[in-house]
Amino acid sequence: MTHHYLHLDVFTPKALSGNQLAVFLDPPQWPDETMQAIAREMAFSETTFVYPPAHAGSLAQVRIFTPGGELPMAGHPTIGTTFALALRDRIPHGTRHIVLDLGVGPTQVDLEWDGAAKRLRFAWMTQPRPTFGAVFGNRAEVARSLGLEPSDLIPDLPVEIVSCGVPFAYVPLASRHAVDRARVDRALWQRVCAANSVDEHKIFVFSIEDRNTSPVRLYSRMFAPLIGIAEDPGTGGASGPLGSYLVCHDVVPGPVSELLSHQGVAMHRPCEISIRIGSEGGDITRVQIGGTATLAGEATLRV
Repeated sequence: MTHHYLHLDVFTPKALSGNQLAVFLDPPQWPDETMQAIAREMAFSETTFVYPPAHAGSLAQVRIFTPGGELPMAGHPTIGTTFALALRDRIPHGTRHIVLDLGVGPTQVDLEWDGAAKRLRFAWMTQPRPTFGAVFGNRAEVARSLGLEPSDLIPDLPVEIVSCGVPFAYVPLASRHAVDRARVDRALWQRVCAANSVDEHKIFVFSIEDRNTSPVRLYSRMFAPLIGIAEDPGTGGASGPLGSYLVCHDVVPGPVSELLSHQGVAMHRPCEISIRIGSEGGDITRVQIGGTATLAGEATLRV
């Protein structure tokens, strides 16, 4: 049988850039093994499968698969699937927000519309509040696992695990040049993680380009070989924790912090990911990431 899917480019207003996503809006009740095989066949960072909602008040359930496994949540699939639903008129024009059932539970997405064109312009995903994990003490080994020198790390910021549903290890680097030079030695990185008594984690490296602007401008890359992604062009699931990390360590002020992460540049798939963090009394109260998406194509797959 043939099954229709949409190909969107996410975190970009134009096709052939951003982060690619395949969206199956009307899949049959495929077993997990079939969805996993399809995600490998698509060979994008993620593929989504849209099913009827699991909770009252939700618009749909969204299953998210990388080539290496299923994720409980992710940013670019959530934003891209929202745009796919709007393109197929499954979200009435002017709707202020929807709720999608992800693996982490019902997830709100706020919507901004272009009134003249009657199309969705921008979407904001609300993520779970952050949890902070291990701080890596072996910074020199962290640097070496990325092909860098210890001096390439920002000295007053930690290498730390943060999660808003999916954990990442955040490595703050002193310059864009250092971010571009990063190359993961996976065996060495695994030893670095083991030395800190944690499992292998996805790696998010970033530099702070300008902290005196609003939004604060960041430059970033994400590596996740453990889930079949050598490098991801645009990682919304890592951007909420990134903003939370920077607010927690007083890099950006509250109570509402605005940031813009430029990711995927080194891959020639530039993404712009907006980040909005609410905080009060030292506590992070709201985490949102946002962006736009564009339809790059549509096709059918024989399964």
